[in-house]
Amino acid sequence: MTVTENVTAPAAPLPPLAARTRSIGGSPVRDILAVTARPEVINFAGGLPAPVLFDAEGIAAAYRAVLTEEPARALQYSTTEGEPALRAALAARTTARGLDTDPDDLLVTTGSQQALSLLATALIEPGDTVLVEDPCYLAALQAFGFAGARVVAVPGDEHGIDPVALEELVVRERPKLLYTVPTFSNPTGRTLPADRRAAVAEIAGRRGVWIVEDDPYGELRFEGERVPWIASYDGARDRTVLLGSFSKVMAPGLRLGWLRAPAELRRACAVAKQAADLHTPTVNQLAAARYLADRDLDAHVTRVAAAYGARRDAMLAGLADALPAGSAWTRPEGGMFVWARLPEGYDTTALLPEVVRHRVAYVPGAPFHAGEPDRATLRLCFVTQTPDEIAEGLWRLGEGLRAASDRS
Repeated sequence: MTVTENVTAPAAPLPPLAARTRSIGGSPVRDILAVTARPEVINFAGGLPAPVLFDAEGIAAAYRAVLTEEPARALQYSTTEGEPALRAALAARTTARGLDTDPDDLLVTTGSQQALSLLATALIEPGDTVLVEDPCYLAALQAFGFAGARVVAVPGDEHGIDPVALEELVVRERPKLLYTVPTFSNPTGRTLPADRRAAVAEIAGRRGVWIVEDDPYGELRFEGERVPWIASYDGARDRTVLLGSFSKVMAPGLRLGWLRAPAELRRACAVAKQAADLHTPTVNQLAAARYLADRDLDAHVTRVAAAYGARRDAMLAGLADALPAGSAWTRPEGGMFVWARLPEGYDTTALLPEVVRHRVAYVPGAPFHAGEPDRATLRLCFVTQTPDEIAEGLWRLGEGLRAASDRS
């Protein structure tokens, strides 16, 4: 009788992950938030709207209405392009702000971050060049890098992109698109003036470049006059994608954004969205549409902007004492962020652990740069905390920076 021994063969190694997953890191902002999530830490790191200012009652009423009056529709699949009622309301708001828009011009997305991913899928081939502001919104750098783009920063100043430098780069690099947050930029808080917007539009029209204009903060203005969208200028009308979001003016947990784009590109993004998630949740879309019909979102935004203006003032009032002598910072007219630069020789990434030990946090500026990072920079979000909490946080920040300097 022959006995066959059952020997388990060694498991073969699995195929590797895609190269793109190894070349693109995670979000430093998310990593910092995970480390500093303790309630005793005053966190200037995250771009988090103030939860006490959410219209929770109005949003809850909108959900109750749609779930009571049309539950079958609210809980069912929807069209990829988005619920007609929401697209109609968004088109009306966009038109009222100076850019004639039809509901069919819009694609509803699961947050405006998804819109960036869809655009990267629809527009970018590996090796294509993408131009961005310097510094630039971190998650945009991730989206374009994940798509295999070569990302090149456009030089600028305290007002934003330099149009002369932009045209030189367009001629030399032959980019597929320019990405910009021209109003209350993340991370700097700066706003591109109207004359530069006109110049950017003219260059894009003459040189054949797509513009992706991201506008999540534009309604949060607490001083100064509104500047028209780049998309509203003649040279850019047929080549600008305008991104919008409810995250900063209603609530980020809704995960509702949208893009306005020329027809061919919008259709390509819709196909990409079908492959990603079929559609944005129906109940969220219908609740947002109901909120817009029943409530005055503009009045709510005005209240939020007034509160954020007071919080900005509290941060600006305390920065001189908190930061080392010779530091400089922006003075945004709206939005959520102040961008600061410490004197030469400071490294805000190296300083952060000591600052966190003092129960306060910021985001180092280095990850926001597509090219050579400026390691003396940092981003501070001023909207999440009250003015008194901001004052306390800045005192802690000053103590932490001084302690770190003494150690070195």
